[in-house]
Amino acid sequence: MVSSEMGFSSLKIATFSKKGNTRLSSPSPLYAQMSTGICCCGGRRPAKKFNSNKQEARRQNVDLPPILPKGKKKPFPIPLEKMLQASRADKKLAQRGIEKPLNPPKNGLLVPDLIPVAYEVLDAWKVLIRGVSQLLHVLPVHGCSECSEVHVAQNGHDIQDCLGQNNARRRSFHSWVKGSINDILVPMESYHMYDPFGPRIKHETRFSYDRIPAVVELCIQAGVELPVYPSRRRTKPIRMLGSKVIDRGGFAEEPKLSHSVDPTSLLADIDTYGALERYPSPTEEEMPRIAQETIGAYEKVKWGVTKLMRKYTVKACGYCSEVHVGPWGHNAKLCGEFKHQWRDGKHGWQDATVDEVFPPNYVWHVQDPKGPPLRSALKRFYGKAPAVVELCMQAGAQVPDRYKPLMRLDIVVPESEEAFLVA
Repeated sequence: MVSSEMGFSSLKIATFSKKGNTRLSSPSPLYAQMSTGICCCGGRRPAKKFNSNKQEARRQNVDLPPILPKGKKKPFPIPLEKMLQASRADKKLAQRGIEKPLNPPKNGLLVPDLIPVAYEVLDAWKVLIRGVSQLLHVLPVHGCSECSEVHVAQNGHDIQDCLGQNNARRRSFHSWVKGSINDILVPMESYHMYDPFGPRIKHETRFSYDRIPAVVELCIQAGVELPVYPSRRRTKPIRMLGSKVIDRGGFAEEPKLSHSVDPTSLLADIDTYGALERYPSPTEEEMPRIAQETIGAYEKVKWGVTKLMRKYTVKACGYCSEVHVGPWGHNAKLCGEFKHQWRDGKHGWQDATVDEVFPPNYVWHVQDPKGPPLRSALKRFYGKAPAVVELCMQAGAQVPDRYKPLMRLDIVVPESEEAFLVA
């Protein structure tokens, strides 16, 4: 079939013999019908311009970004040239004795417009933990005991891509065990600091600070008030000359929590620890509603974290998965990744991305969760999706349109014998 947008010059009316010589063949009936009464010019019609957004909407499949090697530093989210240019501009101002111009929240003050966003993110985070915990009572989740692979189906897949210990002995097959909520919501924790612009966390003082989810710490610094985790709210901005803080309003000690307050009860809703025991199993009629609420909360958290990170600084290690919410990273020597000996175990801090603070944890999409396990021979026909999206879809939720090309919902998976015939 010939598209109406295709020019006549694209119709092939020549065939090739076995010797490579070209010989004209009789025009096809379609070409004869189209060329009747039309004088064809030798030039080609100008290509019609298409809208890139429409082309993006028509895409049938999208591949995941390549996995970065562990023996190499992560690329900078901001180009290095821009960072050097900003550093040179700050240095010139410092040499002239001019203070660095800072806007909220870079100067320690809150952004009033982002305070409601922070509360929405925290509420959606609680709904997300509750929904995933309830769905895990019904839907099985498997995790590999040797690597970080996760699979949502009745049985684990048979794709040979395990990179854990002794994978050669298992021929790269995964060693499946029962999964937990931390396999769906990857626990990314950060140190909670009463004053993010105060003294840095040292290696010797790291146990004096609590570790909480990075999403919760971001919401606290953006204006959320939690009694168990107070935060200093400045009324006067800090002053900087170049990279040095010349006025931070002095140091303030964190107020102690009252003994009458139980911190465990206050942290129950914002942490995944013991979430399966706190929430009961849903009924079959409640599952679609809970799944739709959960996937909506997942989208809300991702949207809110993206919006907050445009203003509030979050640092990530360029070698490992450590993140820190604040203007500067901590000095705890806990990095054990690529060439950590050269850095004395210190992290290589750089600006974090949204996926580092709120990782999607992609899993293979299963069209039939109760069907046969996925196979390595058909690996290129399978799609992937964030673990929360795959879990909610199997529970009856509607998948957002932006995940459909990634999951390859429009692609029919062939049989093993037909896979070799696919171009």
